[in-house]
Amino acid sequence: MTVQIFPPLEIPETLAAGPGPGNTDARVLKAFAGAGIADHMHGDVLRGMVECKHMLRRLWGTTNTYTFAVAGTGWSGLDTMFAAVMPGDKVVAFSNGTFSGIDALTLRIKAATPDEHAANPLDPQAASVVVIDVPHGTSVTGEMVEAALAEHKPKWAFMAHWETGSGRINDLRGFSDACERHGAMGLIDAVSSLGVEDFAIDDYPGVAGWASCPQKGLCCLPLTYAPVSFNDAYIDSLRASGAYSYVHNPLFEARHWGIVDGQDVEKGSYHRTHSAYAVSALHESLRIVLSDGLAKRAHAYRTHEAVLREALEAMGCEVTSNMTSLVVLNLPPALAGREMELVQNCRARDFGIWPTLSAPVQVRIGILNLLDRGVITKIVHLFAQALEELGGEVDHDSVTAILDSRYGTCVAA
Repeated sequence: MTVQIFPPLEIPETLAAGPGPGNTDARVLKAFAGAGIADHMHGDVLRGMVECKHMLRRLWGTTNTYTFAVAGTGWSGLDTMFAAVMPGDKVVAFSNGTFSGIDALTLRIKAATPDEHAANPLDPQAASVVVIDVPHGTSVTGEMVEAALAEHKPKWAFMAHWETGSGRINDLRGFSDACERHGAMGLIDAVSSLGVEDFAIDDYPGVAGWASCPQKGLCCLPLTYAPVSFNDAYIDSLRASGAYSYVHNPLFEARHWGIVDGQDVEKGSYHRTHSAYAVSALHESLRIVLSDGLAKRAHAYRTHEAVLREALEAMGCEVTSNMTSLVVLNLPPALAGREMELVQNCRARDFGIWPTLSAPVQVRIGILNLLDRGVITKIVHLFAQALEELGGEVDHDSVTAILDSRYGTCVAA
């Protein structure tokens, strides 16, 4: 039998202008590829983990000892956070897009009883979980959270901070305050906001658990380490109930990072065959973000998103998002219904924009780690070209005037 040997895989340079993963910083790639060892228990690797742990606390803006990172993508971090939810636990989850919808499904899976699992294994209808469906393109408000928690009195409440599926920022202050008033432990999906918005989680005491990812605001590599942070109330609940997980049990995962019984200890006591290369990459990404400063990064995202938004609106698009790392839009009326065609045409040219993954179909253009006038200008011109190829009309003079004017009057990062 002849064994087919495929040629080497060559992946071209792509302008990753979608919701994430973002464009990995060249310094992070260098740190990943330049780690000169494979031994994950080498002293420098272990020192790097200790330093990552402390940098994560600074990045999250917290004194939570149980702040560390989980091997994998954002889904790994979220699964670790949701591990504390046990069958029969009363949960209120807010869903206003693709990813908060998947989070809500995860919570139904975690909270479902054996009988509920048996009735519908892939989509259990857990009676103890109330999902508040908020229309696509609409933010979750503090008033919505207040009303739901007042009515249902759950143990856990969940919300995505930034919902990438529709590009909407949800009301974190209102969520935290409502959780405090009603004695619920808040859980937040911060996959898209960490490293992009300037916030400190200790300012939101109603939130007990936080989970994020490495490949968006941190501009690290996917499948490295997903940051998480848990307060004492979360840990106390987990200790009382346990978790149906070994790999993603937060108490075990914390031991991997040298956190035992609420204290930093000299040596980790839970074995996970981690990657020295992943530790090196995460370490460098955290150094970069903290060196830049969250306030400066957040300002840069606001600046460049505003310019991109105005240029797209000048082409006749309707922007429906309010995130600063992602623009979600409807095409001009004459091109309505051709969103997938436009996205596919762009992606065929290595211009990596995305459609929404649930109805209604919209176009998503992201600027993760693309905080530069030249790159934003390139995105605008490539998108204008794509519109014209579908038969749309673009007033190039107006678009150019916007770019020149806005970048002439603001400080580009």
